[in-house]
Amino acid sequence: MVTSAQCLKKYGKPDVAMERKHMTLWDVPAAINKAIPVIPNMIYCNDDMVAPLQKAFENIIERCLQEQIKTWDGCFNIRAKRGLKSWSLHSWGIAIDINAAWNRLGAQPTMSAELVKCFTDAGLHWGGTWTRKDGMHFQLAKI
Repeated sequence: MVTSAQCLKKYGKPDVAMERKHMTLWDVPAAINKAIPVIPNMIYCNDDMVAPLQKAFENIIERCLQEQIKTWDGCFNIRAKRGLKSWSLHSWGIAIDINAAWNRLGAQPTMSAELVKCFTDAGLHWGGTWTRKDGMHFQLAKI
């Protein structure tokens, strides 16, 4: 699992300089937007996140699970982890949240195993398996 320390080493401190070097405004392919309308047309994320995220969305479409994506709840947000002092991986744009209202931090996740597999097959790690469950959260599995 990727840690804040690993992100600091690879990407540097989450700030404007890091943004200029590692972040991109990804123009989500129209086919994804059409099939999964809650996904924004453009996502501000880390360059390393584009290919895995695109693959995860394509998996969702290929497996006919698009109706399970109810909300897009964000990617890039420089902040500490909730209740902790270390940086959230959202600070480097390598994590996303979906279906947050049904998958709150600390609650039992409600996402189907099939939906989760769309993301894990694309190289993302799911927060729903953690001791402090975060069922809305997916992040790069390695950097």
